[in-house]
Amino acid sequence: MKKFTILFIALITYTTLIGQNKFDHTNWDQALLLNVSENGFVDYEGFMRNSYLLYDYFQELSENKPDQTWTRNERMAYWINAYNAYTIKLIIDSYPLKSITNLKKPWKKKFFKIDGEWYSLNDLEHEILRKFDDPRIHFAINCASISCPVVWNRAYTAENLQRALDRQTKDFINDPTRNEITSSKVRISKIFDWFRKDFKVNDGDVIKFINTYSNVKITENQNLEYANYNWGLNQVLPSYEGIVLD
Repeated sequence: MKKFTILFIALITYTTLIGQNKFDHTNWDQALLLNVSENGFVDYEGFMRNSYLLYDYFQELSENKPDQTWTRNERMAYWINAYNAYTIKLIIDSYPLKSITNLKKPWKKKFFKIDGEWYSLNDLEHEILRKFDDPRIHFAINCASISCPVVWNRAYTAENLQRALDRQTKDFINDPTRNEITSSKVRISKIFDWFRKDFKVNDGDVIKFINTYSNVKITENQNLEYANYNWGLNQVLPSYEGIVLD
């Protein structure tokens, strides 16, 4: 039954990923469909059960590092997917745990290789993804925490990237559990504070960026507050015993 389910998912996803010329994200797409809910909660035990999908994907990532013959969308999709996939690996390698912050320097740890070179999550985020100068990437990559933007349960591809980035950004900004934007109060995610410089593209700023996607517009006379960040693990209810989750 398990093999039938995976085969069925593969047939569905093949048609959506067939147009990807430089890289095939099918293994990652299947793993996401099987183990991430529509609202972005992650079944880490499920990823461990389906680990062959992940490790096949890691091998594909390692052997197919993007170069300048790839389009911008192909490169962005590759690195966003790589960041999210290796974040999953970081968690399942130490599972069970309550938070990614329980790990020692999780974002600085060089624990995976691509084309023979060791990388950390910081390397992918700060040295590669942020240099695309597209602040929407902050709503596509996930740090395995409740206050992070949700994990999309599909792979990013060159074909779906721009629509997906707009949707992820809009969904995050208008999510009242992450941002409270009303006519009387503005309390926003610390992402907008930590990466303030990134939102200054096209002569903009944080407020202008938020207003591009927000259903309720922030006015100039409103004060910005930043919400506390919840670093609890973004997991579905685990089936194991012996650990108390917040």
